[in-house]
Formats: sequence, C-alpha cells, structure tokens
Amino acid sequence: MTEIATDLQGGADALDRADPLRHFRSRFLDPGPQLVAYLDGNSLGRPLADTGARLWSFVAGAWGDRLIRSWDESWMEAPFALGDRLGEVCLGAAAGQSVIADSTSVLIYKLLRAALAAHPGRDEIVMSRADFPTDRYLAEGVCAETGARLVWIEPAHDGGVTPELLSGVLSERTAVVLLSHIAYRSGFLADAAALTALTHEAGAAVIWDLCHSAGSVPIALDEWGVDYAVGCTYKYLNAGPGSPAFAYVRADLQEGLQQPLSGWMGAANPFDMTAPYAPAAGMRRMLTGTPPVLAMQPLAAMIELIAEAGMAAIREKSVLLTERAIALSDTLLAPYDVRLASPRESQHRGSHVTIDHPSMREVTAHVWEHGVIPDFRPPDGIRLGLSPLSTSFAELDAGVAAIRDALAIHAQRG
Repeated sequence: MTEIATDLQGGADALDRADPLRHFRSRFLDPGPQLVAYLDGNSLGRPLADTGARLWSFVAGAWGDRLIRSWDESWMEAPFALGDRLGEVCLGAAAGQSVIADSTSVLIYKLLRAALAAHPGRDEIVMSRADFPTDRYLAEGVCAETGARLVWIEPAHDGGVTPELLSGVLSERTAVVLLSHIAYRSGFLADAAALTALTHEAGAAVIWDLCHSAGSVPIALDEWGVDYAVGCTYKYLNAGPGSPAFAYVRADLQEGLQQPLSGWMGAANPFDMTAPYAPAAGMRRMLTGTPPVLAMQPLAAMIELIAEAGMAAIREKSVLLTERAIALSDTLLAPYDVRLASPRESQHRGSHVTIDHPSMREVTAHVWEHGVIPDFRPPDGIRLGLSPLSTSFAELDAGVAAIRDALAIHAQRG
C-alpha cells in the first residue's frame, strides 16, 4: 500500500512527480481554479482539450464539405472501424467483433433477447442484485416479454459476484448470465475468465457489462471466451455525455444472431430498400438505425490517447490511486466511523472506491459547493472515481481532505 506522508500535500506532490502518466493530464480541458478535485470520472470523464477543435474539423470537413458523400467514403464503415480499434486497444478483441452503436440500455436489450433466442428450452436469466438499475430493469422487462425467469445472486455489500456465488445458481435452465465486470457501487472487479468458464460449463451464454472497466482495467474478451459484451463510452473512455455505446459479439456467434430491433442499417443491403428484412452478415446486423457518427469523434481521439499511454500503465496508476484513497480514508476519515464499501485487495478492485457513512448525502452536497466533485450512491455511500489519465494524487488528497472537513462540520451539528 502507498505510504501516506505526514504532510499529505508533500506526499501527493512526490507521487505526482514520479507518475509516468503525469503529462497526460495536460491533454484534458482545464476547467479552471473553481474545480478543486474531480473525483467522478467513473460517471462522466473529462473532455480532451482539443475536443472542440476536432468536432469543428469534422463539421467543416467530412460533414460540411463532403456532405452526404461521406456516407460512401467512410461513415458506413465508421461504427465497425472504430469498434475494431476499441477492441484492439481496450477490449482484447480481434477485428470484426465490436461495433459502436446505440446506448448501453438498447444494446443490453438486444443482446439479452439474442442470447435467450439462441438457447431454446432454457428460460432463466442470472444476474446480481448489486448490478446497475438499468441492467436489472431491462432484464425484468425481457422476462415480462418472453416469460423467462430472473434468478438473483446476492453479493456482499462491499463485494461482487464470485465463482462460488455463481455456481450456486446455475442450472440446466440457465440461458444467459448478465454480469458487471466492475460493480458500479462497490468497485468489485469480477474474475471474468472464471465466471465465463463456469457459465459455459452450464451450457449458457454470458453478457459482460463493461461500463466501469473499459479504459480503466485490462480486458481480454477473446482470451476469456466471452460470448457478448456491452459498455458505455462516457466514463473512462471520455467520449462525452450521451455518447454511443459499444457491443461485442464473439465471431462464431454472429451468423445466427437474432437481435430484436430490425432496422434498415442492419439489413443485408440497406440501400436496396428490399422487403422482407434480411440481416446483414457480421456485426452490421447489430445495427438498427443510422449510427451516431458525429458523437463518435471524441471517442476516436480518446482511444488513441489510451493506446499511447498503454492499458498496463493505466491499470498500474489506477491501483496506486485507489490504494491511496483507501489509506487516506483509514487515516483522515477513521475518526468519523466511515466504512470502506470496496475491496481492499487491489486484484479485486476497479478504479473507484466507495466509503459509507450516514451523512454522505449531505457531505456530497457540501463538497460540491466547494469545488470537490465525487458522487453519492444510495443508501449512504460517497464514491471516488479515479481516472488514471486525468486525476492527480494531489487532487485525490484535496478531495478526501474536503470530505473529512465536511464530516467534521456535520458531526458538530449532530
């Protein structure tokens, strides 16, 4: 664990000077002195400094100059070319298996329905009660539509789904297992390889939600034998609010894929306007409507920044940041009886740490007013999202110190 110096600022400065990724912080837009610490990169990543210029170049060039000709020249293939690059840099996926399209919610729905259809005679979806609400709501909706049944895993408050927990609910009725690679609240990092293997042994398919892991921890979808995966791009991939999501479908599963939202862009010959619908080959069949080409531009730039830094170095700094966050909590926040709600072991933890206390809702509101931005997660957790390429150690120290001061104020009032 990173040793915390008596002089916290001095300790953080030394860590920042030694940080091999320190120069990447200047590649992000500087929000100015009003922001003391941004600790919410796992909800919305900061924009790159040149995002505005990149978008204007696209507007003036491919859109403004080439106009509709750009569809033939590059846009028709953009979701797949960018998906392949994301697969190469962040997902451990060979070309031809990833696509940029839709939102996370829409893609989870498509993959859930497709996975169920691919397993006739099986009628159970397995997932965790600790999964993000959208995942749970979508699974409930799919069950209502299809007559399938949800089987719940009950993980520990500060943990996530383990092989032992999954083994206890798998059966001959399991069609698909939908799991988060990193739990959105606790930050628990699941053993994706082991859980995927267990799912396959039961004859079922797995869908991994990569929203909190893509761009923050190394992923090896091909090596793990994953069936399907989905994730957003506005967290550690810094593509902006509402940016399009991505989907992965293993190559050998694509030919028989029956996704439920048939649309013209996913047809075999989109511009032939033929009837009835015939799905395209490969990942194009995952598309429904016109791809969000404009919204892909910030993502393309961030993928190249991640490639420049390297996922191994990003993960190394992520571990250092989260270890320091836990050490700071243990020292600065311990007098206020906070509870760590994330794993202490780095191999079981993603790039965020959650700390529980009954006053955290009020604490979050207080520190926001003073330029420190973590986020609150019910019932009583404050979540420190640490983006390795844009977060400094000094920023982390300042944020935790502000939380300490807010807890002290609330303790005096109480």
